[in-house]
Amino acid sequence: MNPDRLSRESSVPPRIPRDPQNDCTLRTIERRRHFVQEQTGAELHHVAQMSFDPAMLPGNIENPIGVAQVPIGLAGPLVIRGEHAQGVFYVPLATTEGTLVASYSRGMRLLTTLGGASTVVIHRYMQRAPVFHCRTAQEARDFGVWLKQQTDQLRAAAEATTSVGRLSHVEQYAVGPLCYLRFNFTTGDAAGQNLCGKATLAACEWIAEHTPVPVRFTLSGAIDTDKKHSQMNTLHSRGARVVAEVVIPADVLQEQMRVDTGSLYRARQVSTVGGLLAGTSSNGLHAANGLAALFIATGQDAACIAESQAGLTYLSLADNGDLYWSITLPSLIIATYGGGTGLATQRECLEILGCYGPGRVLKLAEICAATVLAGEISLAAAVVGGDWVSSHDRFGRNRP
Repeated sequence: MNPDRLSRESSVPPRIPRDPQNDCTLRTIERRRHFVQEQTGAELHHVAQMSFDPAMLPGNIENPIGVAQVPIGLAGPLVIRGEHAQGVFYVPLATTEGTLVASYSRGMRLLTTLGGASTVVIHRYMQRAPVFHCRTAQEARDFGVWLKQQTDQLRAAAEATTSVGRLSHVEQYAVGPLCYLRFNFTTGDAAGQNLCGKATLAACEWIAEHTPVPVRFTLSGAIDTDKKHSQMNTLHSRGARVVAEVVIPADVLQEQMRVDTGSLYRARQVSTVGGLLAGTSSNGLHAANGLAALFIATGQDAACIAESQAGLTYLSLADNGDLYWSITLPSLIIATYGGGTGLATQRECLEILGCYGPGRVLKLAEICAATVLAGEISLAAAVVGGDWVSSHDRFGRNRP
């Protein structure tokens, strides 16, 4: 053998063991853990402690070696008066951040004292956004005009690929010789990113075959901003657009949170301006905290926090001192069916909320919004009342 070739081959790191026939058996997973120990010296005792059949894993992960055990705390009680979520809820939050569950529970207790948070889902769509390449700006404009007349044909082509997805509408944005499109689908109880990609591809192929002018397309022109925050999603929504609101009487806030409504209102005005100065994607405080913990507990796509956390807070102070507070989440991407929702612990957490399976996704959306509202009020009151640092010292330290 050529010595140079031998040297090159010996320097190639070993490949991770796989079984092309069935890569999610206990035997194959154990082989990979031995491989990790041989290569790194790490012993994966706790990673190996799986309480469910790994046969559940295909479609959710590749090269599994075990599980990550994230502590799950229970926040509540939380009363919600929504169109889909009604009654008392106890919310599982998976986190390693001390004070988080305590803070959200404090906000939930306030909402419960007031009779609950009101919630409403405005609408819910998932998108895929192709771009069509024309030769000139005029051709792109004419292509857009033609396309508006093909809605029924586009719908038929797209919906032939899915049993639950339905094409609602298609947005158009022209830039030079490019025609950016944004296909909006309803997706049942699935989050629907993959569903929308497959359906949109079918529609684009129909367009390319039938358009009167020659075009080519790129399946994603990036204005769907998948797993990235954007102003487009804030305005046009991606996932569920959901609102949670409450009116807080001045005496109740003073009694439970030890702050007055006027001080809290003024602090939020200052915070909104500070967020504008910094260029933040939200004028809220920490929606990502509660949503990330709820996402991890219930098997949501954790990367969708990038979009889902961008909330819009609105407050008004009444003449009698009562404080209206709402949070609008314009891009809440969740599912109660498919993805990671059917895995063992994730399903159990959804069952705690009564949200596992078909017909429950709008209920989960309202629970998410009410949870965020509770966390926003609690943290704001802690900052204004001077409890923020002391609470973290009390609950958030796991060291001497």
